[in-house]
Formats: sequence, structure tokens, C-alpha cells
Amino acid sequence: MSSSTGIGRREKLLVLSTCCLSLFIVGLDNTILNVALPSIRGDLDASVSQLQWTIDAYTLVLAALLMVAGSTADRIGRRRVFQTGLVVFAVGSALCALAPGLGWLIAFRVVQAVGGSMLNPVAMSIITNTFTEPRERARAIGAWSAVVGVAMALGPIVGGALVDSAGWRSVFWMNLPVVLVAIVLTALYVPESKAARPRRADPVGQVLVFVFLLSLTYTIIEGRAQGWTSPLIVGLFLLAAGCLAGLVYRSPRRVEPLIDLRFFRSVPFAGATVTAVCTFAAMSGFLFLNTLYLQDARGWSPTEAGLRTLPMAVMTVVFAPISGRLVARIGPRIPLVGAGVAMAAGAALLVGLTEDTSTLRMVAAYGVFGVGFGLVNAPITNTAVSGMPRAQAGVASAIASTSRQFGQCLGVAVVGTTIASVPGTPGGADLAAATHTGWWIVLGCAGAVAVLGMLTTGRRALRTAERTGAELMPATPPAGTQETTDVRQ
Repeated sequence: MSSSTGIGRREKLLVLSTCCLSLFIVGLDNTILNVALPSIRGDLDASVSQLQWTIDAYTLVLAALLMVAGSTADRIGRRRVFQTGLVVFAVGSALCALAPGLGWLIAFRVVQAVGGSMLNPVAMSIITNTFTEPRERARAIGAWSAVVGVAMALGPIVGGALVDSAGWRSVFWMNLPVVLVAIVLTALYVPESKAARPRRADPVGQVLVFVFLLSLTYTIIEGRAQGWTSPLIVGLFLLAAGCLAGLVYRSPRRVEPLIDLRFFRSVPFAGATVTAVCTFAAMSGFLFLNTLYLQDARGWSPTEAGLRTLPMAVMTVVFAPISGRLVARIGPRIPLVGAGVAMAAGAALLVGLTEDTSTLRMVAAYGVFGVGFGLVNAPITNTAVSGMPRAQAGVASAIASTSRQFGQCLGVAVVGTTIASVPGTPGGADLAAATHTGWWIVLGCAGAVAVLGMLTTGRRALRTAERTGAELMPATPPAGTQETTDVRQ
């Protein structure tokens, strides 16, 4: 099967496999560390808030840089940025494995995230520009999205086995051989591509985004310890609000802002953005709460804790490709609503956990939650890029990826704060009770996914996507150029 890119079916599959491989290792790294948190706390004497920063330093930087990485790749070359990201991610992983203390580990997680920010949106843009036929593209996006869910679901299982057998540092060492393979495959099979009319850089917008995310995250994580009414916390909250207002004010006044607010005139796109935040807040909150519950409240080893989540991983693996096919055939509404209902049902079973909750109830909860998470990723990604001009693929997919990372960051920050609010270092029944508020938050986020799925995928909503896509379509490029240029090197 060929397309305007001039690439045959075999080459396309190799490009898709390469992108999925890199995405798998980045997605795995988002969740594999969760099961290692109790070991890190014991080895490096970390508090709950420090554990939150170990996770959120990574997701925060990813969220802040994804959009600029997508537009930069459109400008200077997607394969070039993708390869650079792989190298930086490998270096960051090695530094994390060698970190002598918790502060160093958090700093090296930032390095790792800088590399990771060059992978997700750029991989999506490469796929979008390689698979140009709509149905073919939908299947490719479904496969790509399935990898996101599978990687996150497998993280606790793989992490548990590694932590028990080789210590928590091994979760970072394992990245290196996989990234090396991805670098070689990228050089051999991924064509270089650029947007014929790439977006201009917006450094002021980038600074506003980063300061907004950092100040809001710090406020949530440290608010309890510092005091919610302390000058520092109130000042940082006002700073976050000011940055958000600045983005809203200046974006319409720039020809090519970092975040083009016109994207959000598409109801499906706006819905996909909020849905991604809610979904990944639920997932990251789920994993953070569950890891501490299984190891600290139940006393199970990392491997035992990881294996307990196997039903979730299995259901995610089974339903992720099904979701991709459903989206290609019938659209995103049914998979989105089903995902929200299933995730909410799984979270509902975990509300009220005690230190001796039955294994059957937990297995059922994990399995049902996994069904929902398996269903949700393909419709989010497909809806986010549908109707958007190919020249804006990097930016559109970067916003969707940013929403995922922001959701993860927010989930860990919020549910972690509910546990940290318990005096001392809770364990056993105290920790089990401390998770109850967090599970209600996860349930609320999942329920929002179902509601958004109903409200943002109807015919009227789809018409707004068509109008937005037409509005964003660039003017006819000069003779001799194409909207997107793919050059085999």
C-alpha cells in the first residue's frame, strides 16, 4: 500500500513499529517507577511529597515541553528531533540509575523528561504524515494509542520484577538497550519530514506554560506542609492564574502562538483535551494509591504488588486494539463512554479499601479499570487530530500529549496530598483509610470521561471540528512545495 509519502506497506509498518517502540519505553517509564517508590523511600529516606516529585518532575517537564517539541520538529525535521530525543532520554535514564541521592534523582528525571518530550508528539506527527489515507491512519493511530495503554499497564508488573531481582535502579537501566534499538531503527527506516509552513517559535508562551504548570503543581504538592494560606502558596497560586490569563490574552494577538486557541473551537478537540487530563489523572492517581496500599498497607513485595495488577494489564492489552478498530469503524463515542463507565466502576470497587479487603474484589476492580483504560486512548488521539490540517499535526498531537502528561502530574499531586495529610507515616489500616478520599477523586475523574464522551462526539460537535479544520488550513503553498514534505534519506 502506498501513499503520497512514496512509502510501501512494509516500510510503513517499520516506521509505525519504530515509533511505537520508543513510545512504549516512555510510557512504561511513566508507571514503572510507581512500584519502586517504597524501595526508593527506604533507600533514600524520602517523604511522601518527595515521592510525588520523583514522579511529577518527569511528567511536569514533559507537559511543559511537548508543544514546543512538536512545533520544532515540524520546523527542523521530525526524524532529527526524534533521534535527539532518544539519545537524551538514554542519557537521562543512565543518570537516574546512578543518582546518589533523592535530589539528584529528581534532577535527572528532568533530563530524562527533556528527551521524552521529543518523542511522543513527534512520533504521532511522523505516523500522521506517513499514513495519509483516513482509514489506514485511524488503524495506525489505534495501534499507537494501544501502546500507550499497554505500556502504562505493564509498568507495575515489569517494575515489580525488576525491583525485587535487581533493585530500583534497574528500572532505569532497562531503558538503554531498548532505546539503542529504537535509534538504529529510526536511522534505517524513518523518513525525514518537515512541515512546508512550520509554526514560528513562541518563547514567551513557552515560559508562561512552564511557570503555570510548575507553580500549580508546587501549590498542590507543598500546600499542606507550607500551609494553604501561607504567602508562598497563595503567591504561587496567583502566579499560576496570572500565567494562564497571560496565555489567554496574548495567544489571539499572535500570528502563530504556542497554543492556538482556535483549536479549542473544535468541540471534539477540546473534549479530547479535557478527557485526556481526566483519564490520566485517574490512571496516575490509581497507580500511586495502589502501589502504596499494596506494599505498605498489605505488606506485599514489589513483585507481588505488581502481579496483583496483572488483571488490569491483561484487560488493557486485550481492549486497546479493539478500541482502535471500533474507532475506525463506528467513531469515538461508544469507546469513550464505555471507557469512562468501566474506569468509574473499577474505582468504585476500591473506595473503602481496608487492610484485609478480599483478593476477589481487588481483582475485579483492576480488571474492570483495565477495560476502561484500554478503551480510552485510541478515541482520545483520533479525536484530537481529526479534522486538523496535516501541517499542524505536530502541534495538535503535542497538545493532546501535553494533556495526558498534565493529567498524570495532576493526579499524583492531588491524590498524594490526600495521603500526606495523614499525620506521620501511615501504614496498615491507617494507610488503607488514607486512600479513601483519593479513590473518590479517581472515581470522579473517570465519571467525567463518560460524560465528556457523550457531550463532545455528536454530529453538532463534529461539524465544529470541520469548521475549525477549514479555518486552520494554511493558504495554498507556493508552487513546488507541499503541505508536508517527506524525504527518504
